[in-house]
Amino acid sequence: MIDNFALGLTHGLLMLIAFLLLKRPDLDREEPVEPSHPQKRPPRKGRPRA
Repeated sequence: MIDNFALGLTHGLLMLIAFLLLKRPDLDREEPVEPSHPQKRPPRKGRPRA
C-alpha cells in the first residue's frame, strides 16, 4: 500500500509540475540574445606554431 501511495504521489507531483511549466506564457516567446561583450579565444598553451 505504501508503494502505491509513493508512486501515485510522485507521479502526481510530476504531472503538476509539467502542467505548470507548459502553462507559462514565456515559452511561446523567443527573444534574441545579444552578447554583452565579444567572445575572445583564450591564449593557447604550448609551443607556438610556425
